Amino acid sequence: MTGRVFRYLAILFIIYLSFPGKGSAQTQNTDNLYKKPLVDVLKEIQTRFKVQIKYSEPQVKDKWVNYAEWRFRSNVDETLGNVLTPLDMKVNKEKPGVYKLKEYEYYRWEVQDGWAYLDSLATKYHDQASWEKRKAEIKPELYQALMLSPLPAKPNSKPIITPKRIFDGYSVENIALEILPGVWINGSLYKPLNVKGKIPVVLSPDGHWEKQRYRPDCQIRCATIARMGAMAFSYDLFAWGESMLQFKYEDHRRSLAQTVQTLGGIRILDYFSSLKETDTARIGISGGSGAGSHSILMTAMDDRIKLSAPVVAMSSYFYGGCPCESGMPIHQCGGGTDNVELAAMAAPRPQLLVSDGSDWTAHTPQHDFPYLQKMYAYYGVQDKVENVHLPEEKHDFGVNKRIALYDFLIKNFKLNGAAVKDKTGKYDESKVTIEKENAMYVFGDKGEKLPKNAVMGFENLEKLFPLNATK
Repeated sequence: MTGRVFRYLAILFIIYLSFPGKGSAQTQNTDNLYKKPLVDVLKEIQTRFKVQIKYSEPQVKDKWVNYAEWRFRSNVDETLGNVLTPLDMKVNKEKPGVYKLKEYEYYRWEVQDGWAYLDSLATKYHDQASWEKRKAEIKPELYQALMLSPLPAKPNSKPIITPKRIFDGYSVENIALEILPGVWINGSLYKPLNVKGKIPVVLSPDGHWEKQRYRPDCQIRCATIARMGAMAFSYDLFAWGESMLQFKYEDHRRSLAQTVQTLGGIRILDYFSSLKETDTARIGISGGSGAGSHSILMTAMDDRIKLSAPVVAMSSYFYGGCPCESGMPIHQCGGGTDNVELAAMAAPRPQLLVSDGSDWTAHTPQHDFPYLQKMYAYYGVQDKVENVHLPEEKHDFGVNKRIALYDFLIKNFKLNGAAVKDKTGKYDESKVTIEKENAMYVFGDKGEKLPKNAVMGFENLEKLFPLNATK
């Protein structure tokens, strides 16, 4: 071999080694996709960009990234987008340099596309009569889409209620309602002390935040509502909270979750509507995030709800990041709909939208809220729909969002704001007692009080819905 040939081959070998993927696991590919396991790509991203990416083993198991090396760019955000978008995955930035891989999220529209679609829906009606016709078309289809037409037979069982705990101006008792044979929805009822006459009710489903309804801010909100003179029922979404005694956390990410928790909301309305002390003219609902989507849907489906306050939830370009919000084909009803049109079905009932500047509600005041104002104007009650926009705040149910809800409830349900305000007129939440999580359980610290007929496991739940083919 001549020196010239040797040098030529050496150059070719160096080029081969420098080619993306050579000398790595990608050399095993025979399909020219140069793929790598997602877990290896995430580790490489963390090393290159000196960031932390939180994820669980099931999230990345058996997932591969095609053309992995070609997806890297000069910054971490673009690289993560290139890697995760083809897998229908994304990350949330928790703080600088720290990311968390989301378990599931439905596709988001571009803002302008969402607005355009809402505008196209609005061409289907032009006054109260044509809108009522549209509502009459959508509403029964929502029940059908959720496999709740007809509604399953209601179990003939009494609610399971724990002893009351008495606090400053309110009491708390935990309640489990059997919504299907062997399936319960659990919650805690915050109730005012020494109230005369009929009592309003505020259903308070809890969203996807950590610690669910056991969180301090959730307890503060419900207790404060009770101290103002209303019952607040804080309840779990499906496969969330105590529901996880019967079902796995992953089951919340199945489409049937939306059906079960909607049925749960209906059964809760049945229960409170049957109580002699309930003022059925003042039943409201307010949840945040995924529970905000649940609040919108429940209000569209059930006229017993007289007031709605979805918090950091409603958007024309994003219908919810979880199958419990969009898993069943509710957005195909009426030939196609979206969450803003569903929110319009609350009209003329009072409705509060609380939005912020860091999630899919960031543009609420620009397009979605004016649409709702127009819809309420069909009934001559444009002032019945309100938007409190907090552009500097994030996706949570923080104090300013709670204050917006308190103000709205005082205004529309005539609650006693003075009972929760200090001498300067500011809300004082300091008199609320934050309970430990296990104090809010119905079925005992370890689920030892769960009834013997309890349905265990998602596969057994599916048997209660014979037409269900979803997973």
